[in-house]
Amino acid sequence: MSHVPVLLNEVLEALDPHPGDFVIDGTVDGGGHAAAIYERILPGGKFLGVDWDSAMLAKTEKKFVVQFPKLADKSIFFAEGNYADLPEILAHKRLPKANGLLLDLGFSSEQLQDSGRGFSFSEQAKDEPLLMTYGDEREPVRDILRRLTEQELADVIFQYGGERRSRQIAKAIKLHGRKISIGTAGELADVIRTALPKNYEHGRIDRATRTFQALRIYANGELENIEKVIAQLSEILVPGGRVVIISFHSLEDRIVKHAFQNLAKEKQAELIYKKPIPASREEIRENPRARSAKLRAITMSNLSK
Repeated sequence: MSHVPVLLNEVLEALDPHPGDFVIDGTVDGGGHAAAIYERILPGGKFLGVDWDSAMLAKTEKKFVVQFPKLADKSIFFAEGNYADLPEILAHKRLPKANGLLLDLGFSSEQLQDSGRGFSFSEQAKDEPLLMTYGDEREPVRDILRRLTEQELADVIFQYGGERRSRQIAKAIKLHGRKISIGTAGELADVIRTALPKNYEHGRIDRATRTFQALRIYANGELENIEKVIAQLSEILVPGGRVVIISFHSLEDRIVKHAFQNLAKEKQAELIYKKPIPASREEIRENPRARSAKLRAITMSNLSK
């Protein structure tokens, strides 16, 4: 299944890319947003695509070389890394500050199905090693489950997943781990499902959903990365540069909302929209993944003052 870019038209409207602009996609993923943005900054524009997932980045780079063969080596740049490290990435690539920055904090179907890193609790991913990290420098979830105490694990599952039965799940995970270490995505999913009633949440979502989300966020420091990149916007964007962030759950959106509001209060940025932009009914019908998407955007002031 190919990755469908969420809120594509809304992203283009908020970023408002023009010919000659330099735009960064800090979560380039399969390149759905990226290709549309790049077409808008031609001629003379530059594009930088960043992603933590090296395999996904390689696929996207190949797509761009095929789609833009005459321009790929001069105005399109790719970097494996975290968007929280964008100032260092720009310095390493000898690139200037940008006119626009996009962060799509969602998780693509391609990454879920083909990562080989245990992100998914689906049947086809059940034998994948329980890593749940985008890169090898982070501690894998299979080790985290052994390291954390039962109480610490319950706190992670509740805080990052909103799972009200976090204590029950943490207890089951630790009990199972004392007998046999949990090493695959399927093993973890089975332990979670066994710990909860079959009719939990009336079957609206898989019983493992919230726990997998919580462990992924914790393992990758995702919320801290959002806070870090927003704190560094003056090192990433020129005055007047635009920032567009798409979030998919309340923890992410709360961080973005409050950070953007604080920048606006301090006259360091101007809100492009007072309220988040959701996906249209038509888009949700065609792409159910867009149901929880929220887009927020700001224009930067002169932060060097």
